[in-house]
Amino acid sequence: MVAVLEPGEPGEGKPFKLLRILDVENIPYARDSILYGSLGSVEAGFGHFLLTSRIRRSRDVGVGGFILVTLGCWFHCRYNYAKLRIQERLAREGIKNKILYESIHLDPERKQTNGGGSSN
Repeated sequence: MVAVLEPGEPGEGKPFKLLRILDVENIPYARDSILYGSLGSVEAGFGHFLLTSRIRRSRDVGVGGFILVTLGCWFHCRYNYAKLRIQERLAREGIKNKILYESIHLDPERKQTNGGGSSN
């Protein structure tokens, strides 16, 4: 039988490294950024070639499109990832405080009552 790996699980073999630097399997959103960048480079280069019929300039536009789309996707994904991590941390702290202060007199959400009743 062949073992099927779930998406996001690192493989048992050698990890795929781009230019021997970027570990695409273990860095969040690196794979998506590279794939979208390559698609953007093909679209930019081919579109420029169809409009101008200049091969060398189209190649340069394709490389520039790869760089721009890859960096744009990378920063967008990393920003959303960092925002999600902050929200998770705040939720964890809130749950921890809720468990810690539940049903004791130090609970900030508990209504403060005066000992004597209403004062006129």
